[in-house]
Formats: sequence, C-alpha cells, structure tokens
Amino acid sequence: MSKALLVIDVQNEYFTGKLPIHDRDDSLKNILKAIEHANATGIKVVLIKHTIPSPDAPVFAVESFGAEIKQEITQQPHNLIIEKHLPGSFTGTPLEEWLRSNQIETVAICGYMTHMCCDTTSRQAVHLGFKVEFLSDATGTLDLSNKAGSVDAKTLHETILVVQAARFADVLTTAAWCQL
Repeated sequence: MSKALLVIDVQNEYFTGKLPIHDRDDSLKNILKAIEHANATGIKVVLIKHTIPSPDAPVFAVESFGAEIKQEITQQPHNLIIEKHLPGSFTGTPLEEWLRSNQIETVAICGYMTHMCCDTTSRQAVHLGFKVEFLSDATGTLDLSNKAGSVDAKTLHETILVVQAARFADVLTTAAWCQL
C-alpha cells in the first residue's frame, strides 16, 4: 500500500506569537520525526502551506514571512510543495491528481491546526477514497473563542481526535505510526 505524509501548514505564523499553537515545540519535534521516518522508508512527503491572497491579510499573507513554511521543515527532503487558500488541502490544488498519479492509497496527516486544516483535509481524503492516518502528537491547535463560545486547545485537540477516530482516520501517535 503506497502512502504519503501530508505536512499541513507548519508555517512561521504559528511560531511568531500571532497564532499560539498549544505544545507547538513538542508537535514540531514529532512532525520532524514523521518526516524523517517517511524519508527513511520511502513514504512520499508533501508540504502544504496556507496563504491568503490579499496584501491586507492579517495572517498568511502571500509572500510574507509568516506564510512561509518553517525552515526546519523545508530543509527536510520532500517530494512536493502545495499552496492552498482554503482549509482543505484538496480544494483548488493539484493534491488529488498528484496522489493518484503516484498510486498513493493512504495519506498520513500532521501539522496545524488540528480542528481546521488537518480535520478538513482528512475528511476530504476519506470522501475521495483515501485511507487516512492522523498523527495525534504531530498535530496541534490553539485556544479558540468566537461568538459561539470558547474552548481550550487541549480539549479542542482531543475532541477532533475522537471525532477523527470515530469515522475518518486511524488516529496514532508518531511513535506508533513509525512502527507500521
């Protein structure tokens, strides 16, 4: 079974203080471990970055430092970089075509944010017929407040993992994924 690791939105914006990911140093270490394992075992690595195509964007503005993929990630061997403008990594991108042309059947998901781009990409992948592995400790999110209420990062992260495991993905730690 052919597999690809999708490294979603590991961008400077999450490390500059504007979007404070909970436990980001730990999740970053696990993302790097996942990439290392993928490269050592022939799993293709796709780096995905989110940009907002407006010069007035408060975060992820095209060609801004914040929108760039973190240097520790880009220094690792990878097969492809995809730029997206919406939460789902398949929407308006060549990702599905690239995966199919490389006979990929399973995608492993790591990166940011658990509740938004990682969750959306996982659901899209399932709808398109891919098997999904979701790396629980190589994903992360932040505290979230809006007009509907608020939730702390830990609870939000755990809730998404439970939902993913209920229907969409095989939820694994990075160490367990590296043993597959």
